[in-house]
Amino acid sequence: CTVIFTRLASRDLHKPISILFCNLAVSDLFTSFSGFWITMLFITNPDITIFGSQDMLAPYALYTTSILSTIYNLVSIGIERYLAVAESMRARFRLARSHSVAVVLASWLLAFLLGCLPLMGWNCLHAERNISVLYSPFCVNYLVLVALPNVVLAFLVPLFTYLRIIIILRKRKLRMQACGQATGTYQSVETQVARTSISIWLLALVSYAPFLAGVIFDATNQRCHTDLYPGVYVFRNCTAMLITLTCLGNPLLYTLRAR
Repeated sequence: CTVIFTRLASRDLHKPISILFCNLAVSDLFTSFSGFWITMLFITNPDITIFGSQDMLAPYALYTTSILSTIYNLVSIGIERYLAVAESMRARFRLARSHSVAVVLASWLLAFLLGCLPLMGWNCLHAERNISVLYSPFCVNYLVLVALPNVVLAFLVPLFTYLRIIIILRKRKLRMQACGQATGTYQSVETQVARTSISIWLLALVSYAPFLAGVIFDATNQRCHTDLYPGVYVFRNCTAMLITLTCLGNPLLYTLRAR
């Protein structure tokens, strides 16, 4: 909430990257809210978070939507940073405020579409055969369809864009040194962009890799809930804590060094 209010009060809100930052904070806020909702359900009735219930569909759908929106925001920010740094791309295409607004709307639309599929009927409330062990009453095939491509997208696209940024920065530095130009200020600003981008990618890697491993385990496991209790559910809770840490880490990485 602090990040959202700060961005709304800032004069730099018209910049495309500020719109993406503010939208990322909104996604993190929804992730925290849905995680708190699931936590309260666990406190009041722990069995429904293990064996599944109709009451778990709505909080899990909101949780999935928020995570997907966060992933799409991270990918969008990585692409925007690449367009801002790449000189050849800047000459051909300049990212405007309208483009950022369109990206925000498209990311939320896609996140809601994929996240609310269980509410539209794609769930395993009455089908024991394909039910998820970790996230009942979600179906295993739904989790695989949503988790695998999106988590891979969150890893590969930012990795490519950030590596390209580093390569571009190094080429520019060598070119400016060859011309005898001073590179102190330029190198400081551009290196900060690269370091921040890499930190964000590493945070996403640490946060979502265990969740992806849990989904793969869920898809390959055939045992019932009681056989996996409590160790696997402790691991599931740890993955949720890591995702929550992402909601805390993103604002710190984006706002500590506003310059």
